[in-house]
Amino acid sequence: MNLRLDSKVALITGGSRGIGAAAVREFVAAGAKVVFNYHSAQAQADALVHELGEAGCRAVKSDLSTTEAARELVAATVAAFGRIDILVANHGIWPPADAAIDKMSDEQWHKTIAVNLDSVFALIKHSVGQMKKQSALSAKPSTGAEQKKTDALPAAGHIVLISSTSAQRGEPFHCDYSATKGALISMVKGLSSELAPHRIYVNAVAPGWVDTEMSAPALNDPPTRDEIFGSIPLGRVGTPEEIAGPILFLCTKYASFITGEIFNVNGGAVLVG
Repeated sequence: MNLRLDSKVALITGGSRGIGAAAVREFVAAGAKVVFNYHSAQAQADALVHELGEAGCRAVKSDLSTTEAARELVAATVAAFGRIDILVANHGIWPPADAAIDKMSDEQWHKTIAVNLDSVFALIKHSVGQMKKQSALSAKPSTGAEQKKTDALPAAGHIVLISSTSAQRGEPFHCDYSATKGALISMVKGLSSELAPHRIYVNAVAPGWVDTEMSAPALNDPPTRDEIFGSIPLGRVGTPEEIAGPILFLCTKYASFITGEIFNVNGGAVLVG
């Protein structure tokens, strides 16, 4: 199976560290040109661009807490490489401190919604607009020959949203995070049907616990760590590379009959159909 993305341009958010950085590496290795954003991790972002080469990888500083920042990031991708074929919405925040619902501040709620959901809406909105424009420009005149119903036309775009097991089973004291990640699953279900006639595929990858900086506070706390490991049938957390692989797969020709799906990558932690 040759997972290639030659001539494709991808925007991967939150790409300087963790799952995002692993995805950037996988996509560049597959032949795609990639733009990724970072918020504060400039050193890691610069190192990743140096590692992969500026010809196929660009980093953009962007605080994705507003819809305008999301619009500007899509525009920067098109300015860098002339188009956008793939959007991977990987960025997000998970406030590590437990917050009971009656104690959670309005500020925390609104910030989590702004970063994890509002900006994703704007990223999708402007990416889809660009994808539709590209598709219209590249449309070939009809030859009069009837297209076989089983023939797969080339994709006009791929959107992969990074959700979470928290979206499917909830997470006590983190209702803000669970709400945003659950909303992404609902967006996938609705948008996959809406955009299928335009040949834009919409799917989600839902990781469980992964060894990243965001999860480090929980994984470095022995009691919490033991509880987490006990909830995973495979007995360990995932690696960023184990999440990046499925993200890449969903953007290739081998996923040409997959849309509206939630790809669970969690070591068996959430056994859902």
